[in-house]
Amino acid sequence: MAKVIPFYRPSIDNKEKAQLTEVLSSQTNKIEELEQAFVKYTGANYAVATSDGTSALHLAMLAINLKRGDKVLCSVNAYPSVPEVVRHFDAEPIFVDAQETSYNIDLDKLETILSDNQSKKLKAVIVSHIGGYPIDLERLYNIAKIYNIRIIEDASEALGGVYKGSKIGATGADITTFSFNPHLKGNVCNGGMMVTDDEDLLERAQLLRNHAMVTPDENLQYVYDVVDIGSKYDMSELDAAYILAQLSKQDIAIKRQQLIASRYAERLKDAAHISLPEMVTDHTFSLYIIKVKKNRDSFARELLSKGITTGLHYIPLHLLSYYKSKYSLRVNDYPMALRNFQQVLSIPIYADMSDADVDYVCDTIINITKHWV
Repeated sequence: MAKVIPFYRPSIDNKEKAQLTEVLSSQTNKIEELEQAFVKYTGANYAVATSDGTSALHLAMLAINLKRGDKVLCSVNAYPSVPEVVRHFDAEPIFVDAQETSYNIDLDKLETILSDNQSKKLKAVIVSHIGGYPIDLERLYNIAKIYNIRIIEDASEALGGVYKGSKIGATGADITTFSFNPHLKGNVCNGGMMVTDDEDLLERAQLLRNHAMVTPDENLQYVYDVVDIGSKYDMSELDAAYILAQLSKQDIAIKRQQLIASRYAERLKDAAHISLPEMVTDHTFSLYIIKVKKNRDSFARELLSKGITTGLHYIPLHLLSYYKSKYSLRVNDYPMALRNFQQVLSIPIYADMSDADVDYVCDTIINITKHWV
């Protein structure tokens, strides 16, 4: 029977078990404890825990007061939650093509779109750090200043990432959101986090996180009022406890992922028919995305037959039925995202992978590429 290498496996030890036991055996406030730990970890001024990463993004749209008819720019190479939260406000996503090697939003094309369309309805840009590859934030923030537009960073794949010495989340965005259930990986918990340095955005997010309910009398908690339209975004105590333990190990996990990425780079550098990601400074390698030059899907099936599960990050948004129909988008409207999509494949990378697991993936890929046509 073939060895089985899942696409992702969380690293769980006694830290998680101890945190969960504490919740089950006593009255605790793990959510507040997690928010404080997250502020300390990222360096952001404020953190608001949410039920998942999509909730954090949706809450961010509420916090910036997104309205019907507003426009938000985002990469066409993003998880569907990004434009989805925009559409829930009856606002309009404007897609921007992806960059060839990082798969992040193309900043040249972003700036061109902003310069050609200076409508007052342009509200924000949502940028995703694909696979933990940090965007050129210095340039992005300069663009934001020139065009007076808010920056929302989707750091679902960049928890613990660093840009020029500062953790992602404390580099200058209006809001940064995180997910503890990474895209297409599947964790044992749900949870998200929204961080900001803006006290007004914080207060609005905190208000709207739980139906915009307020308690006028602290001595009578059952008496409440509703002062705005919010929703239910709050995290559970059990999820907060588990995430607290995971957060304490995040930097160690990143170092392990970077070591695995280096091993992949060394072992697979001469493999035919594939190309490898750039080994850039501060890449967390929460994903390791290769390009298969021919027959990517058949290649993935070959790996699966050997017990290796893969992922795809991402199907460009303009190819998805809703957006393709809604905005009359054509297949070739975003050529770089399309070209990348036809070749990209994410192979397993996570802190719990053993050296033997990594070598098995490498050996299997090398053997497949020897006869690949």
